[in-house]
Amino acid sequence: MKYNTQAVAALNPEYLGFIFYEKSPRYFSGKLPQLPEHIKKVGVFVDTPISELMLLTKRYQLAVCQLHGDESVTYLKELRKKIPAHVRLWKVFSVGPDFDFSSVTAFETAADAFLFDTKGIARGGNGVRFSWDRLQDYTLSKPIILSGGIGPNHVPEILDLLDSSLPLVAIDVNSRFETQPGYKDIQSLKNFQDALSRR
Repeated sequence: MKYNTQAVAALNPEYLGFIFYEKSPRYFSGKLPQLPEHIKKVGVFVDTPISELMLLTKRYQLAVCQLHGDESVTYLKELRKKIPAHVRLWKVFSVGPDFDFSSVTAFETAADAFLFDTKGIARGGNGVRFSWDRLQDYTLSKPIILSGGIGPNHVPEILDLLDSSLPLVAIDVNSRFETQPGYKDIQSLKNFQDALSRR
């Protein structure tokens, strides 16, 4: 989120994400508008020093830290010691043709969930989807969030994934529901939300 945050919040999503990475066109700074208490705020970070991440987590009352860089297991464990216990840690993995799902195993005890995105030039927001057939190689019980180029036309495939044995707990939508970086198409989001709710 960057611009029409309250309009998106009116759709009652479970999470709203805010990117704290200055190289992103969706970089967020400044004051957040008033949001309903039930919406969990997700902060997206890329190799952010722990001290800075802690300050932003407190300032914006984040419920989740989404780690989108090359953060190590050691980094996650150190971060867990310093942030409030209720704050969840989501470690992001960029899935390309050569991605090995066994590489996530080392993070199993350090992260609360894994987010799988598409490997691209930018750190997220590439608007490209990876082959979801690759998720068959995921054998852990750790919850996962699906991201990467998800658009309105992917509802049937998402419903199939939700009905599978995958521990899929959230769908992360972004660039395919925007009219410009950080400005969401409300009607498109609503239609997508309504279609998923019919399952």
